[in-house]
Amino acid sequence: MLKQRVITALVLLAILLPALFYPSPVPFTAVVLVLMAAGAWEWARLNGVQGAAAVAVGGVCVALCGLTWALGGLNKHLPWVWAVGGAAWVLGGAWLLRAGVAGWPRVPRAVRLVGGILALWMAWVAVVQARMTGINFLMSILVLVWVADIFAYFAGRAFGLRFTSGKLAPSISPGKSWEGVWGGMAGVVALACAWAAADHYFQAAVPSFYSRLAASGWWLVLLGAVFMAAMSVVGDLVESLIKRSAGVKDSSALLPGHGGVLDRIDALLPTLPLAMMLSSFASA
Repeated sequence: MLKQRVITALVLLAILLPALFYPSPVPFTAVVLVLMAAGAWEWARLNGVQGAAAVAVGGVCVALCGLTWALGGLNKHLPWVWAVGGAAWVLGGAWLLRAGVAGWPRVPRAVRLVGGILALWMAWVAVVQARMTGINFLMSILVLVWVADIFAYFAGRAFGLRFTSGKLAPSISPGKSWEGVWGGMAGVVALACAWAAADHYFQAAVPSFYSRLAASGWWLVLLGAVFMAAMSVVGDLVESLIKRSAGVKDSSALLPGHGGVLDRIDALLPTLPLAMMLSSFASA
């Protein structure tokens, strides 16, 4: 399993890194579009759509993203898209987690499919616009999610149930604890402060996500970091809820040793558009 994970990670890096650092954002845009199409296919299968119909759902996602690209939507300022999408993630995520695993099948399948396609489309537009803004800006968002996950893991192992008597969401993801969430938030706050300070010290040509928030005050950096860390957990829990409802461990076996595409990007689906929303409002 470890060998598979390492080989898959190396192959992904060999594809993603050249695309990310290529002077034009086009290769990165195309590579991420392929990942989102795979994610849409997985989403369809998790919601009971199989075979050619699942492939068609992936095709719809590609068509929606391609149309946005062709019409120049990637070059437009979209603050209200991020505001509506961000609100949908906050309110919808809260409702889903409250309803639990049993509540997911009660949502009409058509609504689930459309909602998944829109979430993937919005994340694709957000990550591409972040790349067009600058690599420093994009990486500051991606690293936030990774740091939140890493710190949550180690804090959960070290302090899990030491300060609280119950798990975070035992019926959805039994391994997660409140201590892990707090550890993840602490890690992201430290990252945000360090990255914004480094931007200032090195006079970064392209401000990071944190520097954009800091322009409106350090209080927004702290609040934004905690909020983003919390929403990364929401994205992770929502995907776990859907997999439990479908009775599967992984969203697919597309990435040997890692599961599926959705397993790798679940925390990014809410955080990418929310980062665009916060940075848009901070620079308004």
